[in-house]
Amino acid sequence: MTRTPRTLFALAAGTTRTAGIDGISAAGADPALLSHTPSADAEIFEYGHPVRSPVVPVSPTGCPTPAVVTRAVRDCLGFDSIVVDAGLAEPTGAPTVDVDAAPGADVREAVAVADAERTFANARRLGTELPVDRLVLGETIPGGTTTAMGVLAALGERREVSSSLPENPLALKRDVVRAGLEASGLDPGGLAGQPTEAVRRMGDPVLATLSGLAVGALEADTDVVLAGGTQLAAVAALVRHAGRNDSLALATTSFVADDESAGIRDLAADLALDLTVTDPGFEANESHPAMAAYRAGEAKEGVGMGGALALADEAGVEMAAVRDALVSVYDRVTETAEEPR
Repeated sequence: MTRTPRTLFALAAGTTRTAGIDGISAAGADPALLSHTPSADAEIFEYGHPVRSPVVPVSPTGCPTPAVVTRAVRDCLGFDSIVVDAGLAEPTGAPTVDVDAAPGADVREAVAVADAERTFANARRLGTELPVDRLVLGETIPGGTTTAMGVLAALGERREVSSSLPENPLALKRDVVRAGLEASGLDPGGLAGQPTEAVRRMGDPVLATLSGLAVGALEADTDVVLAGGTQLAAVAALVRHAGRNDSLALATTSFVADDESAGIRDLAADLALDLTVTDPGFEANESHPAMAAYRAGEAKEGVGMGGALALADEAGVEMAAVRDALVSVYDRVTETAEEPR
C-alpha cells in the first residue's frame, strides 16, 4: 500500500513595533488593537472564528483577514496544523508551540530582534524534529512586508515587497528601511551571508522563526513550501544566505503575482524558487464584500493564503467550493464581531 505523504501547515504568529508606523499596514481597523491581529488570526486559523481576542482583524475599509480564506480551505480539505508563537504581544486562544520569541522592536532602531539567533536556533531544532514529509509555512505579522524589505536590503537582495493596502506605500517603506540601515550602521548588502544578524538588525521575530523552521526541515529532508508572498520570499533569502540550496517552493496568490510593485516573479527567480500562483476566482462572487475587497487590491496574501489555495488545487478541490466555504467562514467571523465582548 502506498503511504500518503503527511503535510503539516505551520503558522508563525508574531508582532513588530514597526506596524505602528502610520500608513505601513492595513492589518486592523483600530490601530490600538493592531497587536491583537495575529492572535486573532491564529484563532480563526484553528477554530474558524476568534475565541479570545477582542478584535476581528479587518482593514480600515472592512476587508477581512486572509485567515478567513485559509480557514475556508481547511474546512474543504482538512490538514494538520500548528501555530508557532513567534513573538506574540497579546494572548491567543489557539494552542501554540513556543520557540522563545519576543515581540520585535521598530526596525528604525539599531536592533530590531534582539533574540534573533536564539529564536532561529529553537525553530531550527523544531523543524528537524517534526515527523512530516512536507512542511507548509505561513505567517501573520502586521508590518511584515516592511521588515521583509529591511532584511532583503541587509542581505543585498532585490528590495521589492507587496502590501496589504491597495496602493503599495513603497516610498514610505523605503524611507523606514533607510532609517533602519542608518540606525544599524549598515550599507545595503552589508550582512550578506549573515541571515540571523540581518534579522537581528532589520527584521522581525516571524522571519527568524520561519527561516529556522525551513532550514531545520530541509536538514531533515522534509519538503518545504513557503506559503505567502514577498515576506516568505524574504524567508527564502534567509534560507539561501544560510547556505541551503535545496529545492524550495513558494506558493502565493494571483493578487500578489498581479501586483507589479511586488516583483514576486523576479524575487522567486533570483532565489531559485519553484513558484506556484493560484487564482481563487473571486470575480465569480464579486458582490460579496470580502471577495470584492480582495479584487480591489486589499490584503492580497497572508496567513498562508496562497499555500492553502495551492493545497486545495493540488487536491482537486474546486475553487467554487472554496468560495462557498469562505462565505460561511466570513459569516461566522462577522457574527462573532457583533457579539458583546
